[in-house]
Amino acid sequence: MAGTFRRFRQSVQRVSPECLSIEARILYRQIMDNTTLTFIGGGNMAVSLIGGLIADGWDPRLITVSDRDQLQLDKLRQRFGIATNQDNQAAATGASIVLLAIKPQIVESVARELAELLSRQHSLVISIAAGIRTDALRNWIGAHAAIVRSMPNTPALVQSGATALYANAAVTAEQHDIAESILRAVGLTIWVEDESLMDAVTALSGSGPAYFFLFMEALQKAGCALGLPEQTARLLTLQTALGAAKMAIESTEDAATLRRRVTSPGGTTERAIQTFQQHNFDELVSQALEAAAARSRELAEQFGKQ
Repeated sequence: MAGTFRRFRQSVQRVSPECLSIEARILYRQIMDNTTLTFIGGGNMAVSLIGGLIADGWDPRLITVSDRDQLQLDKLRQRFGIATNQDNQAAATGASIVLLAIKPQIVESVARELAELLSRQHSLVISIAAGIRTDALRNWIGAHAAIVRSMPNTPALVQSGATALYANAAVTAEQHDIAESILRAVGLTIWVEDESLMDAVTALSGSGPAYFFLFMEALQKAGCALGLPEQTARLLTLQTALGAAKMAIESTEDAATLRRRVTSPGGTTERAIQTFQQHNFDELVSQALEAAAARSRELAEQFGKQ
């Protein structure tokens, strides 16, 4: 168990090539030098991924972005030195990997637009569009398409994300490794073997940052109600959240044990936790995640029928 926690702690931080073994570093270099990557969509998540990849040594000349917004494309070209194009077909031509970084509502139209090209090139398709299942993508792109579905969360915007990935049967071992290398540029990556678990991933880590923000918001408000200045309450809340997360990452003990260690019998923390428990805190969290997972399934059905 301790070994598992050590591996987890190592994988939480974005892995740079310098941290890899010589063999892994050579393989990583080969991937970066021989893989052309096209982003369909140049929004915040694409920007974060591009920044992380280039920081890891990916050649900007091998990266292309397609977006309807010419002003955004100009900014990306000036910032990263990458190729840009407003035409999806032109941008994706010759790409080893096409990453769909667009809104779920337009994935079908874009996938159908690119279907013939992607099938002819045998490109790996990576989707970061929430709620789009691989079966739907196969229906739009082609039955033999190699597809990786991913669910990053918003901390990926600051290279601290948690991304779950699922690969369909057409994805090769090499494509599997490349997809992981790309998403690891913005944080932790974890593979799931059953695509239905992506709904649980969406409920936990996909929506999870908002839960923590909600709790931090409540802590700050409560601190102000107790008389603390707003800025003081905010700083104490932020540092406490950061410190607790760091302790959890660096410890080999689970969250329950860590909680008990800082909960002295008869003390202030115990009184507060008892109040949470009296109001069925665990049950409320469970219900919230169940609701999020159910909504994820609903959206997948909705988008898949478009």
